[in-house]
Amino acid sequence: MRKLSYCVAVSIDGFIGGPDGDAVFFNRFVHGDFLDHLTGETPEILPTAARRHFGVDEAPNRRFDTIIQGRRSYDLALEAGITRPYAHLRELVASRSLTGSPDPRVEIVSGDLVARVAELKREDGLGIYLCGGANLAGQLRDEVDELVLKTYPVVLGSGMPMFDSGFQVDDFALDSLRAFDNGVVVRTYRRER
Repeated sequence: MRKLSYCVAVSIDGFIGGPDGDAVFFNRFVHGDFLDHLTGETPEILPTAARRHFGVDEAPNRRFDTIIQGRRSYDLALEAGITRPYAHLRELVASRSLTGSPDPRVEIVSGDLVARVAELKREDGLGIYLCGGANLAGQLRDEVDELVLKTYPVVLGSGMPMFDSGFQVDDFALDSLRAFDNGVVVRTYRRER
């Protein structure tokens, strides 16, 4: 069975963006050995334009072949005129308001999101990359099998949380921890079921 992995950039104090969701300030840390990690070990989590920019647009997908993202995340690409921000992956967008897909290769999930993710997990293939944001992660919280937290060395004080959901205790076990020269720490946790 495939895993749903929530891979997310996060501040030290647990926010994935400012109050409006903007997270551009994290980009200044994408260099050095951390960039080497991203491009060498998980190039598929980079948007297609970033893969092209960093010279890894032909790199094979290592961990994921499918991405699911929320409407607000997808809108950022649409505003830039990009209908397939992750063209190297099978793309799904969770949205109750989009009536049709702006691209025939992007599936809009407007119905039962949890049921659709359960279907995806039963398919053969690599893992499923949950890109965000907080609302989508909150809706899929019980389905998340793995957390990959790219913790950046900043404190925001407030902003968009990792999960926009109610109080609930979910247990995860630390699988790996890696620190980089620029202060970024990548922690991977697996859900304990």
